Amino acid sequence: MSITFKLGASLSAMLLATTAFAQTTATAYTDLNLRAGPDVSYEILGVIPASQAVAVNGCLEASNWCRVSFDGMEGWASGEYLTTMIEAPIYANRDRLAVETITYEKNPDATVGGGVTGAIAGGMLGGPVGAVIGAGIGMGLGSAATPEERVTTYVMENPVEPIYLDGEIVVGAGIPETVMLTEVPESEYYYTYVNGTRVLVEREQRRIVYIVR
Repeated sequence: MSITFKLGASLSAMLLATTAFAQTTATAYTDLNLRAGPDVSYEILGVIPASQAVAVNGCLEASNWCRVSFDGMEGWASGEYLTTMIEAPIYANRDRLAVETITYEKNPDATVGGGVTGAIAGGMLGGPVGAVIGAGIGMGLGSAATPEERVTTYVMENPVEPIYLDGEIVVGAGIPETVMLTEVPESEYYYTYVNGTRVLVEREQRRIVYIVR
């Protein structure tokens, strides 16, 4: 997997502001992971619910990851799924929004289990945000029907090999054909474990329809 964050030059600080801008407020289009670092290999600290506002403290120059504050927590969220009243997504309109550009120095202790331990599939999640928004129109804002408890219990009790793909896990994102899906017996669902998260997938379109947390 290609790690997309930019390493900071200074060892004395984790974050270095390169330009002074005012703080920006954005809204999560869908339920969005809040991670310990700017990559899908980092631990999930919490979830920003769909339509909830976050304070954007800055975004990486060469990546779509932004450092945000939400509900007393600070972490990183994918700028592909953060929208504003001016333009969406936020990562493609940082100049117009005057979002601060920051750098990041990798902290290996913050990754999942201290490092990426699953197979690296070498692909990326279907999206970007436009496709996810289109897929989400019929299922509501970033949500999907809740499956039966036996389905989520089966997924939790029957783990599969973890994999890592470029892109954040959200409802509506597509799973590449190269990723093997596992069937949940006596149900319409298939599942996989990608980027540190168990997800239920609709077989034909290979779209994520539910995130098992």
